[in-house]
Amino acid sequence: MLLFFQLLARLPLPLVHFLGATLGVLGLLRPRHRRVIADNLRHAGLYSPGLLIRTSIAWGKGMTELAPIWLRPLEEVTGWVREVRGWEHVEAARQAGKGLIVLGPHLGCLELAGLYLAARMPITALYSRPRQVWVHTMMQSGRNRGQAHMVEPNLGGVRALLTALKRNEAAWVLPDQKANKGEGAWAPLFGRWAYMPTLLYRLAGARQAQPLLFCCERLAWGRGYRLIIEPLPELPAETGAAMRIVNRALEASVRRLPEQYLWSYRLHRLFPGESPPEGPPR
Repeated sequence: MLLFFQLLARLPLPLVHFLGATLGVLGLLRPRHRRVIADNLRHAGLYSPGLLIRTSIAWGKGMTELAPIWLRPLEEVTGWVREVRGWEHVEAARQAGKGLIVLGPHLGCLELAGLYLAARMPITALYSRPRQVWVHTMMQSGRNRGQAHMVEPNLGGVRALLTALKRNEAAWVLPDQKANKGEGAWAPLFGRWAYMPTLLYRLAGARQAQPLLFCCERLAWGRGYRLIIEPLPELPAETGAAMRIVNRALEASVRRLPEQYLWSYRLHRLFPGESPPEGPPR
């Protein structure tokens, strides 16, 4: 499998994305994959057969692009970012001197967004260790480049994020993942309750750092990527209110580019013993 990834990494980006699109179409033959995407799109009020297909195609591209992004030279892959919108918000946050909280949702190419920033400033990010040793080794070598520092999601990792903010550096947080028990709170997202991490709000409260929403949009026909950086309104101290503001901003970003969101991710699944608030979210 490692040899396959190494061969895939040598291909030009248009061909990598073509192979990914093929993988995405074939993925629709898997009933569970197709059902999860369709259900999530319906709950968000976005379902159409065409969007279902385009979403799975984007999922496939996200799988195949990992090989060249992790294995090719940093300068080459960050050069695939053809346009950047909103970099002035990064500069403003650094001038404020309180650090920068990067919100990287499952939208577009997360990996390249992180590497682009790491090539320009120090950034610390949590990561989950994959089961396969060879994948972990490849991921670590691909992500820990430039000024990036990957840490495991434990107390030491959270301290590393706080330290990064104290140094006026960037801390990367996934705002739309399923939280572990005791590490999150219920918040509305796409018309349903989701149990989401509260780490972002603890970091923001501790350092008054500026949160920015990052999205690395894939351009058509393998032409590269467009990095979009958006500021968020000032977050209130109350976590529930702050979560609603962030989630509304996230929803707006996703609705502008719905086919590139990871609708196959089961954010709304319930673990044994979990019980969301009664009634639909408002």
